[in-house]
Amino acid sequence: IDVLRPLLWLIVVAYVAMIVQILLVYSGIIKIFARMNPLKFLKGEMPVMGFAFASASSVGTLPINMECTEKMGVSKEVTSFVLPLGATINMDGTAIYQGVCAVFIATCYGVDLTLGQMITIVLTATLASIGTAGVPGSGVVMLTMVLESVNLPVAGIGLVIGVDRIFDMGRTTVNITGDAACALVVSNLEKKAEARRAARRPRA
Repeated sequence: IDVLRPLLWLIVVAYVAMIVQILLVYSGIIKIFARMNPLKFLKGEMPVMGFAFASASSVGTLPINMECTEKMGVSKEVTSFVLPLGATINMDGTAIYQGVCAVFIATCYGVDLTLGQMITIVLTATLASIGTAGVPGSGVVMLTMVLESVNLPVAGIGLVIGVDRIFDMGRTTVNITGDAACALVVSNLEKKAEARRAARRPRA
């Protein structure tokens, strides 16, 4: 129990951060930029989130995500561009996971991180998440880059790899939800731009 308790807290902290990302950040983006009720968005994304949580694969969830976003009013042209691109480079959940795990590993090794090192972790985790493949387990590979950026032992990954699948399920859910939010925002901006162009056209 003494060994598992810190891992349990690590999972709790990571999932709280991921839930905040979905309920506050993505919902705020949807409300402000897509002009949609966040509850409607989350309800529409529920099948996608369930599949992502079970499969832990952003790429595998892509067809379902495209179908659900199209049902919410996004054109096929937007979904076919934004969602595949997002499945490749938009990995907010992975960035959260890497940041939380880096701080956890530093704590386990008794390393007091400075403010500069924490900023480095945030920046490196963000950049590393962009290059992470959308397949299960890829986030833990990129964690080595984050640890090396602040001179933490890469062997510390062994402390969290046993529960990585639990993290993977949550971070994939965050990743694909962010992709859908971006698609809705782009769709809304496209509709506004089209409306402005239509208003400027001379009437016959």
